Amino acid sequence: MKTMKNRTLMKKLLLNKYIHFCLFAFGGLFIGWLFFHTSRKVEEKHELTVQDGKTTIWTCAMHPQIRRDAAGKCPICGMDLIPLNQNVADVDPNAIHLTKEAAQLANVLTSVVTRQQPVKEVRLYGKIQADERLLQSQVAQIPGRIEKLLVNFTGETVKKGQTLALIYSPELVTAQQELLEAAKTKQTEPEIYEAAKEKLRLWKLTETQITAIENSASVQTKFDVVSTMSGIVTSRRVNNGDYVSQGTVLYDLVDLSTLWVMFDAYESDLPFLKTGDNLDFTVQAIPGETYSGKIIFIDPVVDPVTRVSKVRVEINNRSGKLKPEMFATGIVQANLTEFKDKLVIPRSAVLWTGKRSIVYVKQPGTNEPVFKIREIGLGPMLGSSYIVTDGLAEGEEIVTQGTFSVDAAAQLEGKPSMMNPIGGKVSSMPGMNMPGDNKTSDSKGASEKGKSTDAKTKDAKSMPGMNMPADKKPDDKQDHSPVQKQASIANTGQSRKQLVQNEMFTVSGNCEMCKDRIEKAAKSVNGVKSAIWDIKTNKIQVEFDPGKTDLSEIQRTIAKAGHDTGKFKADDKIYARLPACCHYRAKDEGRKTKEIIINQLILKIMKTKSMMLVVGLLFFSMTTIFANEAKTEKIKVYGNCGMCKSRIEEAAKSVKGVTKAKWDDADAMLTVTFDDTKTSVTKIEEAVSKVGHDTDHTKTADKTYDALPGCCKYERPVNK
Repeated sequence: MKTMKNRTLMKKLLLNKYIHFCLFAFGGLFIGWLFFHTSRKVEEKHELTVQDGKTTIWTCAMHPQIRRDAAGKCPICGMDLIPLNQNVADVDPNAIHLTKEAAQLANVLTSVVTRQQPVKEVRLYGKIQADERLLQSQVAQIPGRIEKLLVNFTGETVKKGQTLALIYSPELVTAQQELLEAAKTKQTEPEIYEAAKEKLRLWKLTETQITAIENSASVQTKFDVVSTMSGIVTSRRVNNGDYVSQGTVLYDLVDLSTLWVMFDAYESDLPFLKTGDNLDFTVQAIPGETYSGKIIFIDPVVDPVTRVSKVRVEINNRSGKLKPEMFATGIVQANLTEFKDKLVIPRSAVLWTGKRSIVYVKQPGTNEPVFKIREIGLGPMLGSSYIVTDGLAEGEEIVTQGTFSVDAAAQLEGKPSMMNPIGGKVSSMPGMNMPGDNKTSDSKGASEKGKSTDAKTKDAKSMPGMNMPADKKPDDKQDHSPVQKQASIANTGQSRKQLVQNEMFTVSGNCEMCKDRIEKAAKSVNGVKSAIWDIKTNKIQVEFDPGKTDLSEIQRTIAKAGHDTGKFKADDKIYARLPACCHYRAKDEGRKTKEIIINQLILKIMKTKSMMLVVGLLFFSMTTIFANEAKTEKIKVYGNCGMCKSRIEEAAKSVKGVTKAKWDDADAMLTVTFDDTKTSVTKIEEAVSKVGHDTDHTKTADKTYDALPGCCKYERPVNK
């Protein structure tokens, strides 16, 4: 019975929803404890490690001079500070110590210094030329007349023994006759016979030719000019029918089977070149093919103008691919025997200041990137490397990439660097202390912040007027004495007087002459820096010193020149003396009069209530009347005399709608009055140009202008 009661009680408990919630909560807590529980032993071990270790110093990967005793942001670049590895052996105080992360970010790479056989690559530029030893002139051996040229143009290929031309020589004809006569008595008078033959030999006739003349017993009138070499004709000096004397040059020949390549060697390259060196060169015209040759001659004299010496290479050209005057690029691998087994370092490792050559050497005995600057001596440059004469030893490790980054870190930390060999921080702007510049705050941490702030305040005072917000203290008191206020007001007034003021106002005018007159008048005022008047908007912009003049004085001066402003009106006498093209009042006053009349009529009509219905019609009628009123314009028309005046005015009046036309020969301006609903200025200008007179927008036909009388020939505009 008791067991049944226990079972019933258990069932009730299991079916209770609150009991279910409690079980789920305890189960979740238990599972979380299993996964995320940390043993007490590990915590104790960690605590012991922290207690046994040294205080962690935090630094910046990009600015290793920053030293803080707590994590945070770099005051220079804003990057997160990283813990500094302090398990580093003692290093030279002048050395720069970078973290491994900073060296990786700056891409700093090192290499070991080794001894090498130095080979300098000398690059030369030049051109292909003909071998001077293979140039020859083909001359006439006998005097006479050129009967026929068998080689007629430059560039033709000839072979040795080929007949180049035929010559008729009267002297040779006489010599042949003498030979034939002497041959008859050669038995009795052999001396005369031999003399006749010798005369022919002197004219370069061969024994075969002399024997043929003697056997034929007849005189030859034409003789062959035979080529003495094979080659290319570079010049033809004679034509058919020319008379030549003995020794006259007929052709210039050159043999291109062997060529010279003449390179230009600068003074700095000559010490590395010598006769017999191999030279590989390429030709721009034949890409992909490399030629080789030996240096056979180096010009002993340097050209005083180009400062180069010629280097000659001889090349075989049996294939005929190479042509004279082709450009060539040569490379000589010069072995520097005098620098044999010297140290060679990459060019990127050297920082050269003009007087000093320095490198950064990694300090031995440490695996950390610790470098120290060292000055070295350099020999010749070998393309992308240098020969080291002194300052380094074999096996030392130097920075070969990222040298500038290491030098920049040394400058920031105040260590000896390229531009500061002694070391120490140099401030280019005294009083401007940037974050991180103060060693006290960086090295000692937050405990020295108060002293650092005082140092910054003192430094800031070295630059008067440069009060940074951080330099002010909350309890700073400012002096507001009357003397100080007066000085402040005086300084403010002085600075305002030195300011330049810009203003814009309206000035009436019409043309370019008005523009020139208005601007000159404004600039004549003392204190005006510049003045520009816009012909479209009738606005002038002036720049002036308010301490020397004011806006009223400028407007008054412009009005005295004859142009109305918004404040002053020009005198009527001065306005009347302006050229006709500059008269602007008639147009403005007519327009204003129209507006006044219309406004008065509208007011009268509006006062009468019985006329309210006809206001719209009357307004429309009045607007149409004034809109159709005759319009007056001025047109530039070119002409000279009274005949021109009559012709221009008649042409203008012939246009439908034109009521008046008057041309003034003084300023060449045509004043026309017309109905703008029937015609326009463009039509009037076209009508005037048809009778032979140019305007600013239309040009008359040349035939029409040429038909004008002589007195009417005006100077035509250049741009038309």
